[in-house]
Amino acid sequence: MRKGNYSSHTDFIILGFPGLPEHQGLLFVLFVTIYMLTLMENLVLIVTIKLNCQLHIPMYFFLGNLSLLEISYVSVTVPKLLSNLLLGEKGISLGGCMAQLYFFLSLASSECFLLAAMAYDRYLAICHPLHYPALMNHRACAVLSLGSWLSGFLASFPSIVMISRLQFCSANTIQHFFCDLPPLLKLSCTDTSTIETLDFVAALSVLVTSLLVTGTSYICIFSTVARIPSVAGKCKAFSTSASHLVVVSMFYATTLFMYARPRAVGTFDLNKMVSVLYTVVAPFLNPIIYSLRNREVRETLGRPLHSKPNNRN
Repeated sequence: MRKGNYSSHTDFIILGFPGLPEHQGLLFVLFVTIYMLTLMENLVLIVTIKLNCQLHIPMYFFLGNLSLLEISYVSVTVPKLLSNLLLGEKGISLGGCMAQLYFFLSLASSECFLLAAMAYDRYLAICHPLHYPALMNHRACAVLSLGSWLSGFLASFPSIVMISRLQFCSANTIQHFFCDLPPLLKLSCTDTSTIETLDFVAALSVLVTSLLVTGTSYICIFSTVARIPSVAGKCKAFSTSASHLVVVSMFYATTLFMYARPRAVGTFDLNKMVSVLYTVVAPFLNPIIYSLRNREVRETLGRPLHSKPNNRN
């Protein structure tokens, strides 16, 4: 047990970026621009997939789920950050902090499982093309998608229950721009070593499980593509997986750094920078990466909306 005064406060102060007081307005413009573009990009991608019948296949079904997840993911943290920067509203209730942390961790875990499901889909499409329609049918897609969402929310629930039972010292200032685990645990007067260990194991379990599926899928994909005799055939087979591989690499690199390492490693300033990458920048870049790498999406986005009625004439 740490020595210190226990607190009866029911709220916290989120500092945000106190080291840049003269640039709060500039930061607001930057983050609100990225946030609005992120919402627009992902919504456009969802609508594009919905409207184009040629995109009603498993790969784009999962991509639509990923876009919906990205919208939810970025909306958990950025609106509060914008309020902090523009209005100076740094306070957040204990319940609000726990809710933000729960949805943040749950959606991050769900993304791990969803990326693994997408890798498995690419494995079946490339390595077992003849059996792919039967194996990845509508029911399989629904089960994998729903399982990814539910698994993420269930995986984060025990940690939130344990964290909500902590006692906090008189200090209530969170050295971050949202309610994240490391700065929140730092405020506790209770010994958090057990929670940190359990959370480390839980995070590692989610990451290892999804990485195992993703890694195994891509090993099989690389092996299959390597046996294709022509260079054109290899490029065509791997082109459908390239964008997913870029997104997976970016997501796991930042997530492993933040949550699959001992809490003592790294500074809070470094954590903030990495957090910005996977909470703000990654959801902004993902739809761009998928749109640029997928010919069907590019063609649909470039097709005038009024051309569809004309085609029926």
